Amino acid sequence: MRFYTILILFLCTITTTAQELNAVVIINAEQTGKADLQVFKTLERSLTEFINNTKWTDRTFKTQEKIECSFNIIVSQVEGNNFNASVQVGSSRPVYGTNYYTPILNFNDQQFNFTYTEFQPLIFDPNSSDSNLVSVMAYYVYTIIGLDASTFKLGDGDSFFEKAQQIVTTAQPNGGVGWSPQDGNQSRYRLNEDLLSANFREFNAVMYSYHRTGLDTMVADKKRSKQKIATTIAQLETMYKNRPNNFLTRVFFDAKAQEIADMFSGGPQVNISDLLDILNTIAPTKSTFWKNIKF
Repeated sequence: MRFYTILILFLCTITTTAQELNAVVIINAEQTGKADLQVFKTLERSLTEFINNTKWTDRTFKTQEKIECSFNIIVSQVEGNNFNASVQVGSSRPVYGTNYYTPILNFNDQQFNFTYTEFQPLIFDPNSSDSNLVSVMAYYVYTIIGLDASTFKLGDGDSFFEKAQQIVTTAQPNGGVGWSPQDGNQSRYRLNEDLLSANFREFNAVMYSYHRTGLDTMVADKKRSKQKIATTIAQLETMYKNRPNNFLTRVFFDAKAQEIADMFSGGPQVNISDLLDILNTIAPTKSTFWKNIKF
């Protein structure tokens, strides 16, 4: 009996102390013409272990609460220990009462160059930036956790965005591309700056309302939920009017365009003529999706 009690306690400990992420890392090195090099397999395995085995927060995550995410790294060039690459970062979270996972982030970072020696340890220190590879991965980990938290509780992601901001500040002196205000309007710096800016607080409200009071109530009342989501998306128009062509609007629709088109093309009909006008105004680059909405 004592053995089973100890076993149950052990299993419970594993469940309640699980790390935050369930990440899949893929290294695509076909462009280098050296895709069969062992270093790429080693890097893929090392990054997967680094992201999934590091304890990133002081919060308790049960195994089933781990955040599903992916890092698709495309290496375009490798010379010695120097890698030129891009990384497609994605994350999703479950919708209450369903088997559906809704996309939260779908971000393509073209400013991802790093040095790596096979088998080198990957260790994150928030107070230093010895490795751009580690800094970029840690930055996206905190951004993913922050965005996920924002969908469950209003403003709950800010503390994680602040941790990502600390990484930005620490990495800047090393001169890596993507960490500086001079690195363009679609950089890691810009994403973090906007997520924490008072000018874009509507984005946090939209992330919460869209998911918690919209998608998560879909099982109970699909029509009402769709109406709520339509109203929530309209809040982005205010942000757009104040800051036309702002980066966060693009980030939102890069993740959500397909989902929104699918959502409003079937099921109980709601009046979305105003919504379509808003979508075509604030996200014109996604017009191919909006054309597919039938009502």
